[in-house]
Amino acid sequence: MIHPRSRLDEVIHSPVRFSVMAALASADSIEFRVLRDLVEVSDSVLSKQISTLEDAGYVTVKKFRIGRRTRTSLALNSQGRTAFDQHVRALRDIAEGVTLPPAEEG
Repeated sequence: MIHPRSRLDEVIHSPVRFSVMAALASADSIEFRVLRDLVEVSDSVLSKQISTLEDAGYVTVKKFRIGRRTRTSLALNSQGRTAFDQHVRALRDIAEGVTLPPAEEG
């Protein structure tokens, strides 16, 4: 039997990226500044983590204008949602413990 940790996604496993993915999984999309405040990181830290998630194919980044200001909207795409769900399932399996083999009688 293979331990559930082998199913953890190394891209998602970082605490900040996991927090970003969890926030995005709860909404259709979130503006950058709102997400930054939700996960309590600086603009530069969030930007770097979003780039990693975008490079992995998990997050869609859209730019739009409101008046003269450009805003950034972030969303999980279907690949990201699937990866996040599988990662959470692996974490739950780990938390529930591994099944011990039957004790040998001796």
